[in-house]
Parts: sequence; structure tokens; C-alpha cells
Amino acid sequence: MQTLYFDLRDTKGPQKEMEDKISAAAKILREGGLVAIPTETVYGLGANGLDGKAVRRIFEAKGRPNDNPLILHVTGPQWLPRYCSDVPPLAYVLARKFWPGPLTMILKRKPTIPDETTAGLDTVAMRCPNHPVTLAIIREAGIPIAAPSANISGRPSCTTAQDVLEDMDGKIDAVVDGGPCMVGVESTILDLTCDPPRLLRPGGLPLEDLERLIGQIEVDKAVTSPLQEGEKPKAPGMKYRHYAPKAPVTVVTGAPEESAQEILRRVGATSGVVCFDEFADLFPEQEVHTLGPGDDKLIQAQRVFDALRTFDTSPVTEIYAQCPDNRGLGLAIGNRLKKAAGFHVVEASGERVILGLTGGTGAGKTSALRAVESLGGTVVDCDAVYHEMLDTNQAMREDIHACFPGVFNGDGALDRQRLGQEVFRDKHRLEQLNDIVFRHLIPEVRRRLTESTAKLSAIDAINLLESGLDGLCDRTIAVTSPLELRVRRIMARDGITEQYARLRIAAQKPDEYYRGKCDYELSNAAETPEAFEAQARDFFERLIESVKEEKQHGSSRG
Repeated sequence: MQTLYFDLRDTKGPQKEMEDKISAAAKILREGGLVAIPTETVYGLGANGLDGKAVRRIFEAKGRPNDNPLILHVTGPQWLPRYCSDVPPLAYVLARKFWPGPLTMILKRKPTIPDETTAGLDTVAMRCPNHPVTLAIIREAGIPIAAPSANISGRPSCTTAQDVLEDMDGKIDAVVDGGPCMVGVESTILDLTCDPPRLLRPGGLPLEDLERLIGQIEVDKAVTSPLQEGEKPKAPGMKYRHYAPKAPVTVVTGAPEESAQEILRRVGATSGVVCFDEFADLFPEQEVHTLGPGDDKLIQAQRVFDALRTFDTSPVTEIYAQCPDNRGLGLAIGNRLKKAAGFHVVEASGERVILGLTGGTGAGKTSALRAVESLGGTVVDCDAVYHEMLDTNQAMREDIHACFPGVFNGDGALDRQRLGQEVFRDKHRLEQLNDIVFRHLIPEVRRRLTESTAKLSAIDAINLLESGLDGLCDRTIAVTSPLELRVRRIMARDGITEQYARLRIAAQKPDEYYRGKCDYELSNAAETPEAFEAQARDFFERLIESVKEEKQHGSSRG
């Protein structure tokens, strides 16, 4: 069979040419053919949802039994009464809010829907996709399109037309190229035949968005674990080990730094790694495909299937994948990764605690950090790391040189006095230097934390909050102290005059700034460093236990 290719990526192209391609695709579907169609989630393998014979061809092309229900794609809620009985008002509420979009609703079916489409269930899955090309094809065809993901069974879902052709060329009648999918994971499936509604599959519409509109939603056990033998799937994607690359996958859950460290301990020369962008440099000997930034789940959703699929052309023998938390799209991304792994999941230890300490000069950070070390913790001194990087980090040196020409001597040594003179008399120049330093410092601190085996770590940074280093911490602590005590300590410590000590304190941010932005305040009114160290040790012991307990019970920070 020759698979036709309809390029509809440019919807602003010649109108007649676009209409002809849409009409051709619709004609194939009306006549019982198979057409791969674009949606905002993934590409679907479409057939006439009212034609049992055509639907059976879908399963033949995918290479799996026809015992899994399919989704009927329509152009809007006005189609629901045609194919569904006893449509609840809630379905229209949801459709008005989320259609077109990545929401599939399970409703009671009418007899006009063949068993092949519903896998013999008395329910049918309905969705209105958010893609202009596919909506135009459905309108032109005048029929609902039944469509699972357009991949060979057991392979990752397709997010581009090229992915579809790799799996389906010669097996189906046509592929409609509508460009890359914007969401990247399949639709969210919500069962409206029960009360309260039940989430059967997390997807491109976050659970939180649904609950904000309609209240409590139960989460089916199949979201977090495989179906039991003999258990019948209620919706697409529940039964089979979908989305699986050829190499076995292990999903590692937990805080990003901890899951990266767990993967680092496990990988070998032939391992592949799926990780957040921030941790890619930790695996120079492995093939790495990044999910995107750790805090951008939309990009992660767009990349997750591509990352898994790409490994099929590599010689890796195993794959380790970082897993986002369950908030927002994270539930859907994690579900797809865990299905790819056959629910083989390793939880990174939640015992590790990372604290961030900051505060003004003379407040007592040194004594507080000694208390951390007395509890077996390690300290990352960001000022020391910065000065080390000035000598060893070529990328940072080049960025500084580009922004501040002439601050490096002929032998490559930094002229600290010249750099200082330039930045401390010009606030804008100081901000430029800080931007460069922070950009390089955060990955280096993250690398050191990830490679450390310590269960307790503290980041010591005067710019903890401004730099973004606080994002690496479980908790941030402001070390504060009364002004007069700070003045006396600085004078005794540095051998300077009272006037100069006060000037140094005045040049820094006030305690109120740190109090307002940190999670906790550790106030130092002790007369001796030893007394404050004992006070800090007691404070940290209680704080560490609190953090560990929250991690164990899944509580969120704040």
C-alpha cells in the first residue's frame, strides 16, 4: 500500500490547495480508509468511528488486539446527543470550558456506535481536538473519527508526522501533516458515568484545572499501577504497556537533585538517561536526552515521547528517567514514563536535606555552619566556589572578559582590583557581573550537591535569594543579629574601626529583607560563638526532622 502524504502545516497557504487535501483525507475516511491526523496532543490513527470494519483496520495497523476502546473525535458538544445517551449536564459544562482541547469524556453510548469502537463496553469516549486541520476534516467527512495514537503498539506515541511515517508508512492510506503537536501527551480521560467523576488517564489537561471547575475527582488506581490480569480497561491507554522504547526503562522519582544523584549511582557505559536540562552535564559518558527545564512541565510534556523514541536508534541497553512531581502536567508525564517502564519505579531517598543560609556580615553564619557540620553535614561555600571558578571555569571567564574587557592580565590572571573598581561604582555593571556569575554558579553548586553523598548539606551564600540558589534548597534560613552585636563582632574579627564596621553593615541588605524572603529566621543574640553554635545545632536538628517528615508524607514546601 502506498501511504499518501498531505502537507497541511501552512494553514495560510493557497486556500484551494488546502481544501482539496482536506477533502481527499475526508473521502478516504468516509470510504473506510485509515488516515493519521494531527491533534494538539499526539497524532491519531483515524477511521470512521461508525464503521466496525474500518475500526478493525486500526488494530491491524497498530499490531494489537481490538480489545481496547477508542476515542471518538468530534467538532463540538452538539455531536454528543447523536452518539451518547443520557448526557449529563456536567458534560456540557466541561465542554464549554475545555473543548476544543485535551479532554476526553466517558459517556453512555448509543447503539449506533459499533462494538469495535468501544471494545464492547456500554460507554464511549468523546473528544473535540484543538487542531484546525483535524476539525476541518471531521466537518468535511461528516462522521466522528475513531483514533488511538498513531504508533505501532508498544512504541512511544507520535508527536510529528515523521514519527507516524516511521511506524505506519505502507500500512495506512494517508498521513496528514499538521506540524508538531503542541501538548505532547495524550488527552486527559474523565469518566462521567460515575459520581464523583473519575480520572482514568492523566493527560494534557491538568487534574487541578478540572477540580477547580467541578470539585473533587477520584483518581483510578490504573493511573499509578498496572491493571490486574483479567481486568477490563475502561478507557484507552489503560491495558497495555504503551509508550515503551526497546531498552528497559527505570523511572526514578523524588526531588530533582536526589533523583539525579540516584541515576548517577546506577548508570554504566551503555546506559541512556532522560533528565531535566539542569542535570545533563552530570552524565558525560552516557547518551542523554533532556526533558526540558525542571520547572517547565509544558516543555517536558512536548519532549517526553520524543526522548523515549529517540533511544530506539541508539545502542543503549537500559534507560534511567527522571520523573517530575505530580503537580499540573507532571501527573501525565510521570504516568507516561512509568508505563514505558512497566511501572518499574525507584524512589530516590527522601532522607537528604539541603538548607540555604544567608544574612548580613557579623550575624553569625560561620557559627551556624559549624553547627551544620557538627550534625554530619557538608557546606558549600559559594564565595569560595566563585573564586575557584574564576581560575578554572573557562566559560565563565570568557563571559566576564566579553562584558569587562581588560580585567584579565596577559598571563590570564584576573585583576580583581580593576574589576572591583568597575562594578562597585556602577550598579548596572554590578548587576551584569552578578548575572554572569549566577548563570555559571548555580549549575556548579547543583553538580556538587548531586555528586555529594552527604545526607545534609548547607549552601552558604550572601546572594542566596537574588541568585536563584534558594531554588536548590529544601528550606532557607536568615541568620540575623542585633545591630550593636554585629558591630562589635566585626570590629573584633577584622580589626577595623566602629565607623567602618557600620559602613559595611549599611552597604548590605537589612535583616528585614532576609526575614521577609527566607522560610525561617535564626536570630543570634548570643554573647559567644560557642553559645550560638549550640543554639543553632538545636534549631537545625528540629528543622531537619520536620523536613524529613514532610518528605516522607508527601507534604509540599510552604
